[in-house]
Amino acid sequence: MRAFFGALWRGLDGLRKFLHLVLLLLIFGIVVGALRSTIPVLPEKAALVIRPQGQIVEQLTGDPFERALEKVQGSLRSETLLWDLTDAIDAARDDDRIQALVLDLDRFTGAGQPTMQELTASIDAFRASGKKVIAQGSVFLQAPYYIAAHADEIYLDPLGFVLIDGYDRYVMYYKDALDKLGVDMNVFRVGAYKSAVEPFTRSDMSPEDREESLAYLGAMWQGYQADVARARKLAPGDIAKYVDGLAGGIAAQKGDGAKLALEAKLITGIRTSIDVERELTELVGEDSDEESYRQVGVDDYLRVVNAEAKLRGDGKPLVGVIVVAGEMLDGDQPSGTVGGESTARLIREARLDEDVKALVLRIDSPGGSMFAAEQIHREIEALKAEGKPVVVSMGDLAASGGYYVAAPADEIWARPTTVTGSIGIFATIPTLDRSFGKIGIGVDGVGTTVWSGQLRLDRPIGKEAGEFMQATIEHGYETFLARVAQGRGKTRDEVDSIAQGRVWAGVDAKRVGLVDHLGGFEDAVGAAAALAKLDKDAYDLEFIGPQMSWAQELALQVKTKAVQAVAGLGIRLPPALVQVAQQLDPLAAEVARWSRLQSANHLYAYCLCSVR
Repeated sequence: MRAFFGALWRGLDGLRKFLHLVLLLLIFGIVVGALRSTIPVLPEKAALVIRPQGQIVEQLTGDPFERALEKVQGSLRSETLLWDLTDAIDAARDDDRIQALVLDLDRFTGAGQPTMQELTASIDAFRASGKKVIAQGSVFLQAPYYIAAHADEIYLDPLGFVLIDGYDRYVMYYKDALDKLGVDMNVFRVGAYKSAVEPFTRSDMSPEDREESLAYLGAMWQGYQADVARARKLAPGDIAKYVDGLAGGIAAQKGDGAKLALEAKLITGIRTSIDVERELTELVGEDSDEESYRQVGVDDYLRVVNAEAKLRGDGKPLVGVIVVAGEMLDGDQPSGTVGGESTARLIREARLDEDVKALVLRIDSPGGSMFAAEQIHREIEALKAEGKPVVVSMGDLAASGGYYVAAPADEIWARPTTVTGSIGIFATIPTLDRSFGKIGIGVDGVGTTVWSGQLRLDRPIGKEAGEFMQATIEHGYETFLARVAQGRGKTRDEVDSIAQGRVWAGVDAKRVGLVDHLGGFEDAVGAAAALAKLDKDAYDLEFIGPQMSWAQELALQVKTKAVQAVAGLGIRLPPALVQVAQQLDPLAAEVARWSRLQSANHLYAYCLCSVR
């Protein structure tokens, strides 16, 4: 018996060692796979395919591992980085291997007009090089059509249509619901146009909000029509005519939206994806392995051109770029959000880097915490004190706190349809004493000073606390005015007359002096280089952002490879790991927004004015 168990033990021990060895070999294989840098082979002749997924954004949000999971699992990505698209198109323009640009926009859900203008500027430059741009789609909604309009040829599926519906701003108002729940939103603000808090204090849109909203929405609609008409060589009023007559036109065509779009000259032709594929095969050749035309995607193409660029490294001086995108919150914040400390740290890095001769701040932010904006503002001033010029390039939205950090720049550039301004401050403190009273809960007690209990959520805000908060808000507003006046070279009263929380379209912001020039990102980069006295083509552009250490990079690669290995075995991963972020309903999004705003001093420079 003893011999039997001894043999059994030796057998089990041997199996254990064997399994450990297999596990170690698997881990080793994953690590080696992570460390390998595989560069795709680029055909001598191919088309570059631009296939954005989800929203096109200035900066990706979320955890890098979650984004890697989306790619590994083949999930529809919720975001595509603008700069990946423009970098790829700009490189392809002068690359003899790339013969054509293909715009596949079926999975693109939208972007702000200034963001799309950055992309279409690169498309226009590619097209001007003499290479063909072809757009295809099963349907074209407003945002995808804006981009498709810049192609040489636009092909729409026979069952498709072009639907352009203009711009709007509809807001949910919660005052009546809060009254029924017994929730009091105690609001302190400065500025007749500061409408960020109105969803909690009103049941409808205020006249001031209606006025400013119509102004910037009108500028965006005019910009859309002008850009599309120019790209398609249409008469100025043709787009509005198509939109206004869409219902009658589609009825006259018996529901054939593709034919209606063709007659309106919005598209080049009506073709299936198979027909378009055949044309592209004739243009760039056939890929027999894939049984399609020779093509390369943005990710693979950038890996090739970035590797080639590293081999050519020439040590030129740098114009640094820091993207300030998302809500402004205190402390360190992840990508897609503006942290007061983390963003200030990046600006400090640019200040201390001798190779960085000028800085471009690319701002796409509605603002948020005033303290976070002030921290960033101080670092910008410190960088300027070192003799390095700062130029701001505004994206879709640079309002409230977004404008606060733009104000000290040497030059501010914006697109005509950028939403900016909203110079104002507010604070909100909810109290729930009436809510508790509705269910029979009372609150009573004693305190040692007149202030005791005045800021409790279960009691009404006290008189002294209300006076304190309003005085603090007014001081914050005066600080905001002072920052803008100093940066823009205006008096306090001049700024106040265009402030009051009012939102401006870029074209109007230039007229009132909040913006210096109308133009895009490349214009701002050129201005920064000129201010730093750098000759054209004598500098490189470098995006400055948080960098992962080699260990973090390795860990990310290992985890991603492991997920690939598991997915290859057909094992279903937990849905929480692979689920693409879904659009929150308006109420949940509003709750989430206010839960993120947790500034210690409760002061916010925030604009609820984004339009998609």
